Amino acid sequence: MNNVHILFRGDFNMQAIMETLFDAVYLIGVISVGIAMIVTGKDNKQYKLFGFMAVLLGSGDAFHLIPRSYALLTTGLEANAAALGIGKLITSITMTVFYVILYHIWRQRYHIKGRNGLSFSIYALSIIRIALCLLPQNQWLNYNAPISWGIYRNIPFAIMGIIIICIFYSEVNRHNDKNFKYMWLAIVLSFALYIPVVLWATTIRWIGILMIPKTLAYVWIVIMGYNELRNQKANTSI
Repeated sequence: MNNVHILFRGDFNMQAIMETLFDAVYLIGVISVGIAMIVTGKDNKQYKLFGFMAVLLGSGDAFHLIPRSYALLTTGLEANAAALGIGKLITSITMTVFYVILYHIWRQRYHIKGRNGLSFSIYALSIIRIALCLLPQNQWLNYNAPISWGIYRNIPFAIMGIIIICIFYSEVNRHNDKNFKYMWLAIVLSFALYIPVVLWATTIRWIGILMIPKTLAYVWIVIMGYNELRNQKANTSI
């Protein structure tokens, strides 16, 4: 029994170290890329939006990832439930804003005019999502927070995601946009990897490691925007 416990503890410490290293590289990298896009984007609204989106992504995730790394490396997740809960709340809100910004990037990139009903839907879903996140029934400070509320607050978020996946897929194909060819896929992956974390992260501890590939999907979104900026600068300098 003791040998099993030691082996498990060693594996968990390895997870903690690997997650912490990954998170550090990710947070520094995505915020740096975002700042670079804001600074070098000049008067291009699309690139500045990408930059703000990247900085928001990294800053918001920091509120969750830093407490998580601290918890994994010290007294454990349950002992740091309050800090983790507050971090999850902040990240939930910033991720909602992330997709609102991505929606405006879609409008800017493909010169979308009108579509007021679509804009209303995106804003309404984001407001509902944030309002649900702020309700006390979520019990953010409780390690064993109710899974049901994790589902409720993510329903409008998932609908937002489906809408944004569909509109990007449609416009990418319509314009034969090779640089954003896989934007829809990156968004699909971000949601597909997020759902198991919402449902089972508190009961199956290792499920939390899915946050790494989920994060990589978000990084992929940011890199598409960054590569577009680099390509435009390269073409301008020729």
